[in-house]
Amino acid sequence: MAELHPQCRAFLDLDPDAPELWKISVYEGRAGGHTPVDFSGPIDHSVKMSHRYFTGPTADLPITIYRPEGEGPFNGMVYFHGGGWVFNDISKYDAQLAAMAKLTNSVIVSVNYQKAPEHKFPIPFNDCYAAFEWTVAHASELEINPAKIGIGGDSAGGNLASAVALKIRDVGKDHLAYQWLIYPCNGVNFETPSYIQNATGYGLTKAAMIWLWEQYLNDEADRANPYAVPLNATDYSGLAPAVIITAGFDPLHDDGEIYKEKLVAADVPVAFRDYPGMIHGFFNYGSYIDEGITVREYFAEEINRILGDH
Repeated sequence: MAELHPQCRAFLDLDPDAPELWKISVYEGRAGGHTPVDFSGPIDHSVKMSHRYFTGPTADLPITIYRPEGEGPFNGMVYFHGGGWVFNDISKYDAQLAAMAKLTNSVIVSVNYQKAPEHKFPIPFNDCYAAFEWTVAHASELEINPAKIGIGGDSAGGNLASAVALKIRDVGKDHLAYQWLIYPCNGVNFETPSYIQNATGYGLTKAAMIWLWEQYLNDEADRANPYAVPLNATDYSGLAPAVIITAGFDPLHDDGEIYKEKLVAADVPVAFRDYPGMIHGFFNYGSYIDEGITVREYFAEEINRILGDH
């Protein structure tokens, strides 16, 4: 078995007594989640960032748009951030998404969807699907090639991206170029080997994930709904090509691996890489964990390959 990367251990040791999210109030968890702007690494200011709103099904939703230098048409991407459907916001992703905008020559639209438990499923999911639809509808204004729009997300955002990809296929109205899934939480089986082996001690815990799912879902019907729990889908055929990573010391590791296997079995093209020494969230810890920055090169290589932009 791989060993925990020393930088991951050092990061975890920065705050060894951090309280479990489910043991404090949602307000405290959100208030404590505002990190320095360079938490994920330096921000590439050659990428233009603009802030606006669009009207979703039940609210006006803030978005940040990242536009690389040069002239369009650009590739496009809609991004859904992580945080267990309860925490975090789009401001924590400036370094990551500015870098990805440049590396993939993409205009990226990052959406601050509404959060549970105030806004349970399907509201966050509907917000994210609406953000994709808005981006498609505004492709000309954004100078995006509508044939090259993908979606992505990390953790709960990976769940939302997986679910939106399913709906895009089911509706059959728009083309989705790819789905980019960073250690997605796509199932509600808390007895997988990775949930058991990584239950505590590596940042995200099994108990926290159980609690987060309880905040997001309303009832047993939601647990059976593939738009809420993508591993409950019965048909994965015809989905957009996927780029998926997992982290070795992550309760969600097996969620990502099982999802990858289901896509492959349905003949969906998948680029998959495991990062055995990493912890959940490392994509966001670039100032502390080098792989949080270097992993962007892998993502961009695979996305560009799918788009035919070598």
